[in-house]
Amino acid sequence: MQGLFVVLMFDLSKKRWQWAAMLFMAFVWGASFILMKRGLDALSYAQVAAFRIFFSFLILLPISLKNLKLINRTNFWPLLGCGLLGNFFPAFLFTLSETQISSSLAGILNGLTPFFTVIAGLMLFRHKPNVFQSVGVVIGFVGASVLITNGNFSSFGHVNLYALLVVLATMMYGVNSNIIRFRLSGLTGVQITSLIFFLIGIPAGVILMLTDISSAVHHPAFATSLLATMVLAVFGSVITLFVFNNLIHHTNAIFASSVTYIIPFFALLWGVLDGEHIGMLHVVSLLIILFGVYLSSLRRKPKLL
Repeated sequence: MQGLFVVLMFDLSKKRWQWAAMLFMAFVWGASFILMKRGLDALSYAQVAAFRIFFSFLILLPISLKNLKLINRTNFWPLLGCGLLGNFFPAFLFTLSETQISSSLAGILNGLTPFFTVIAGLMLFRHKPNVFQSVGVVIGFVGASVLITNGNFSSFGHVNLYALLVVLATMMYGVNSNIIRFRLSGLTGVQITSLIFFLIGIPAGVILMLTDISSAVHHPAFATSLLATMVLAVFGSVITLFVFNNLIHHTNAIFASSVTYIIPFFALLWGVLDGEHIGMLHVVSLLIILFGVYLSSLRRKPKLL
């Protein structure tokens, strides 16, 4: 697996492979929402999240042990922050949200990640947004608000609290992207990925052991749920996170996080294939969010055709 990582790292220095990496991540992360849903057929939200992290930890353990010497006083807290904000907490937030909302809705709201990348850059790293980025932040917020209120702004009773869990996770992703860019620039993507899972893997294993695994084992869909979660760990966590972390170093945090422009389309596709209902509200909200995210990623005035 490390040989694959080396090849990907070399290719990501080229522009065409950067865009290929974007499509690869969008396809895999778009499928992640439906894989979480399938994992929930027999497993609890905590079991899916904890097993995903712990299995990723086991896969990466040989590489993690080799890279342990790279941890020092300067990068320990940023690595732990990336582990918690970029992986640990979002894993639980997403699976909990999908116990009550569709995988498609979770995928659409995940499109807010670059939007929060801009905000986190402003608040934590003093990166001031331009007028287009500021307008984009407002538009993205409006699009998300339509979804989490089900289009009804007249009462707080219509707020979808489980959709808010996804928004919270994307906030964490935004902080995570900036930490990688500005606090971990001295480490490669594979080093960051292996070390953060080393830091969060054991706590995830403890949580997994504290859950009632025995009842899940006897569920008719256990084998399918376990397989879906394993695929989620290998592709949705290990491989794509390496690509994402490495892509940030070859480009920037906003470019890498803009993969979430494309993720919602794949999430919608997987949701439709799984029989989920996609309403006009979802489509309109998706377009609003993507337009807001597009504006929030601009560094200068876009050229008019």
